[in-house]
Amino acid sequence: MNQPLPTAARGTGPFSRFEFLLAGRYLRARRKERFVSAIAMLTLIGVALGVATLIVVMSVMNGFRGELLGKILGINGHFVVQTINQPFDDYAEITKRLETVAGVTYAIPYVEGQALASGSSDSTGVVVRGIDESSVKKLSLLRDKAILGGWDQWDQGQGVAIGSRLAEKLGVSLGDPITIINPNGTPTPFGKTAAIRSYPVNVIYDLGMPEYDSFYVYMPMQPAQAYFRLYDDHLKPGATMPGVMASDDEIAAAYERLYQATGIEVFVTDPDNIGGMRTKLQAALDRPFAIADWQQRNATFFSALQVERVVMFVILSLIILVAAFNIISSLVMLVKDKGPDIAVLRTMGATRGAILRVFAMTGFAIGLSGTFVGLIVGLVFAINVEAIRSFVSNVLNIPIFPPELFLLSALPSRIDPAEVTFVVALSLGLTFLATLYPAWRAARLDPVQGLQK
Repeated sequence: MNQPLPTAARGTGPFSRFEFLLAGRYLRARRKERFVSAIAMLTLIGVALGVATLIVVMSVMNGFRGELLGKILGINGHFVVQTINQPFDDYAEITKRLETVAGVTYAIPYVEGQALASGSSDSTGVVVRGIDESSVKKLSLLRDKAILGGWDQWDQGQGVAIGSRLAEKLGVSLGDPITIINPNGTPTPFGKTAAIRSYPVNVIYDLGMPEYDSFYVYMPMQPAQAYFRLYDDHLKPGATMPGVMASDDEIAAAYERLYQATGIEVFVTDPDNIGGMRTKLQAALDRPFAIADWQQRNATFFSALQVERVVMFVILSLIILVAAFNIISSLVMLVKDKGPDIAVLRTMGATRGAILRVFAMTGFAIGLSGTFVGLIVGLVFAINVEAIRSFVSNVLNIPIFPPELFLLSALPSRIDPAEVTFVVALSLGLTFLATLYPAWRAARLDPVQGLQK
């Protein structure tokens, strides 16, 4: 040391000004200590990169899950209620009954079937879904995402609504006809003939999810029921069987057409309370129904997403762990270099505890600074991740996170304060633990051996 430090007297208390000044001096580089200081700076950068990367990746994955969950559940119900081995012709009554259950926001009957859609330029397989206008008004995500046309007079329009990507693929626009082909059409003595119908495009929507924008065709409820032949003609209550020579008017007056639904989608206030709501829904029904919740229907997808999230967190945490080991190596070299200084301090009255705290503060200052820098950088990147993605994609002229693969048109990000706090605590904990062994070695250094160097 260049000059004596009289403040190192035996009476100095823990974490005194002397200890902080000494730890700060060891962090500043001198000419012969630049190598150790360079390692400390690289360690600080490593900690910052680890913390920033963890915050950005976890925020993106939170946003990815939240956007997918919000859009999937914004279109599809939290529960789907379907009949078991019998026609679902009393769906209107069941819908009203389900909407009276506590915790249910609304219920939507629907018709669904697969078909082939053909336009002026191409054909593709689609899912045709029939819903009425009152249901469209309840689905705010679908209602508000119409970019061409509108949902007014939806039930009377006799047209269809398609996604922007499907419209582009089929080569159609607003008002153009598309042909819907269903192989399971009208039964004849020679088998079933394909049901082929043309419908005008009344609405083009853009949900921001390629899977829905390129795969779903929405149709008014009754035309969808007629197209998929989801109806039965029953003799009206109190009516008599028409004679053999009955006219069409007599037959129409005696019979009524009972339309059917594929199922009812139920939306609830608390999607995570699956077990409790299932019990309430079953209690409200007068016969056995098949009830599937959103976790069952999307179990594989969301389980894979959760596993990927955990694995990414573990892998990226290794960056902080590697930086923590660099703190150990830099402090070990600092202790070896400062052996004579430690010996002088010990002979002047500094306790082993004081030496331990000085070097622990030196190493922890690196971890604390790196964590703080990483926190700021991570939050800035997480908030502006979509703008950064667009900028890099435009500069390199390479699609980054293409929507066809990631199911979203934009890269989402959702910062979870609890996760950010956990990442910061993890970083501080690892870096603090990394300082203990070198600080312990410094405190155990024999003053005689240190003066002999």
